[in-house]
Amino acid sequence: MNSVDAAGLGIGDEYPPRIMGVLNVSEESPYDPSVFDDPGEAARYVDEELIDEGADIVDIGLESANKRFDVLSAEEELERLHVACETIESVSGDAIFSIETRYAAVADEALSRGFDMVNDICGFADPEMPAVCEEHDVAVAKMASPPDLERPGAVEETDWAARKSPDWAATADYADQVFEALKQNGLTDKTIVDPAFGGWSEAQTLDDDREMFRRLREFRALERPMLVSINRKNFLGELAGRETEQRLPVSLAATAMAVERGAHVIRTHDVAETRDAALIGKAFTERASTTAGEVTISQLDVNSTREFRTQLRERGIDPAVADDWQTQLLEIDGLAPAESDRLAVIADDHGAIVRRVTDRKQLLMGSTAAVSTVAADLAAENARLSDIGEKLSGVLR
Repeated sequence: MNSVDAAGLGIGDEYPPRIMGVLNVSEESPYDPSVFDDPGEAARYVDEELIDEGADIVDIGLESANKRFDVLSAEEELERLHVACETIESVSGDAIFSIETRYAAVADEALSRGFDMVNDICGFADPEMPAVCEEHDVAVAKMASPPDLERPGAVEETDWAARKSPDWAATADYADQVFEALKQNGLTDKTIVDPAFGGWSEAQTLDDDREMFRRLREFRALERPMLVSINRKNFLGELAGRETEQRLPVSLAATAMAVERGAHVIRTHDVAETRDAALIGKAFTERASTTAGEVTISQLDVNSTREFRTQLRERGIDPAVADDWQTQLLEIDGLAPAESDRLAVIADDHGAIVRRVTDRKQLLMGSTAAVSTVAADLAAENARLSDIGEKLSGVLR
């Protein structure tokens, strides 16, 4: 995992989770408490509600990214930049200031006028953005997005058959598309990846966001720090049946889980509470790393076969190797004695092991490859064992 230096602020596994507070200088932004057009009032908000509450980074947006609003041009964003620049000049607290923009020209001007990093919500759709960030030697958060400056985050709207390959597009799910979108147009040495939670398009569903959250560890295979923006998001609120103003508890629970799963920066409007939740997540994260002279040994996140495959694939190694080495330990409860005996025979044929726990409960052990073959053989048996084999195959995906 490559750490990033953001104007002296370390971001990565060896650092505490960083909290990104939000300030908007756009009248169309939907979250009123963070919206200002007066630099003095904005600076007071930044000092009292963001930095004093624990924000390490202050992300300033010049326009709303909400898809319901028209996209501003680079020239229109530049007309608003003076409010943001005057604000950071008036802030007394210590923080890193990030400019949220999709335009390289805006990023260049903002970095020249006091900003420390960039939050690109269009994922380098502006091809000059990586060069601008490298020229200023700054960190840049790159949100997964199609190569379209007017469609931030709408990953599924990318023509993946043309941009990747028809075969890949036919089998890729939403999380696969997000992963690939982050790789498109490259990564700088100081890139922080953002998987783009939220309703960026009509096609993106709450189930898409939830699946992304389940698979968050896979994105560590990109070897870059990760930013997540999950504060009061719909995919969390629906689970608890809560409207936006009541979603702080679910946001905090998800924050702790996100940090444990590999997030390094949490973007939020609820700074103090989110900071505490992030620290809890960090405290209970098991991720071993050690050094011996100039040698570093890091334990990679491979809590599932899919995560194992992703880590291998991103390092140019055949992902099928994971199936021979990832161990599966499965408890099967409810088999009749004859079914248990048949399971044991099939397992033995493929190098897997069955151990009886009770009359109706067995443990099935072996590599993913071995257990997958057992599942395939079960699927070819009679109706009941066939169903068990199909369900077993589903568990292994």
